[in-house]
Amino acid sequence: MIRFPGRQTPHMTKEGRHLEHLARAPLPTRFGTFELHVYRWDDPDADPSLSDEHLALVMGDVRGQSGVAVRVHSECLTSEVFASLKCDCKGQLERAQAEIAKRGSGVLLYLRQEGRGIGLANKIRAYALQAEGADTIEANQRLHLPIDAREYDVAVAILRDLGVESVVLMTNNPAKVDALSALGMTVEERIPMLVAANPFSQAYLEVKKRKMQHELPSGVFNQKPEPEPTEGSEGPDPAAARPACGDPRLSE
Repeated sequence: MIRFPGRQTPHMTKEGRHLEHLARAPLPTRFGTFELHVYRWDDPDADPSLSDEHLALVMGDVRGQSGVAVRVHSECLTSEVFASLKCDCKGQLERAQAEIAKRGSGVLLYLRQEGRGIGLANKIRAYALQAEGADTIEANQRLHLPIDAREYDVAVAILRDLGVESVVLMTNNPAKVDALSALGMTVEERIPMLVAANPFSQAYLEVKKRKMQHELPSGVFNQKPEPEPTEGSEGPDPAAARPACGDPRLSE
C-alpha cells in the first residue's frame, strides 16, 4: 500500500449538480452480501449518451469511518458483461469486491462512464481503429475525442452521502488519487489493483503504464496466459485464475 498522509486539498466542484438517492436493497454476491444503492446525478454538462444513474455497493458500516476501502470503478460493458479480453476492467472490479469482503467493509462505486467517459458507441468506434493498429490513446485522438473524459464529482458526492470521512483507494491510477483529493476527499493510502495481462490486453496495459502513468509493475506483463477451456468444460473461474492483487508474482 502507498500512503498519502494528510493528502487533501480544498473542495472544488461545478455548480448546478445535484445528487438524489433513488433506491437501496441487499445484493448477495459470490463475494458476500452488499447493500446496493442507486443514485441519480443531475449534471447539466454531462454527455447525453451516458446514464445519470450511478451505483454504490456498500459492505459493513462505513458512516463516520476513516480509511474506508473504496474502489471508484467506471462502467465497462464489453469486459464485465461480454467477457472481453481487451482490458483489465472486470478483473479489477472483482479484485475490489474481494478486497472489501476480506476487510469486512468498504465501498465500490460503479460510475456510468463507459469508455473513459466517451460513451459506448464511441468506444466501439475506437475499438475499430485499434483493430487497425492504433493504440487506445491514438484511437480517441483520431476520433477527436478526449483521452479521458471521466469526472469524479459524483464519486465524492456519493461518498459524502454515505458518510465516509476518508478513503483507502483501490487503483493503479495516480490521477484518480489526485482527482479525489482535489474534490476534498482525503486519500490516506492507495492499494494497487493488479490483473495479469493476457495476449489481447498486453498492449493496452503497456499504453496505460507508458502514456497514462498507471502504476503497473513488470510482473503484470510476465504471466503466462491461462489455457483455453476444452470443449464441454466450463474452464477456470477467471477471478480465481488470475493472480490476485498483492500476489508477489505481479509486483516483481
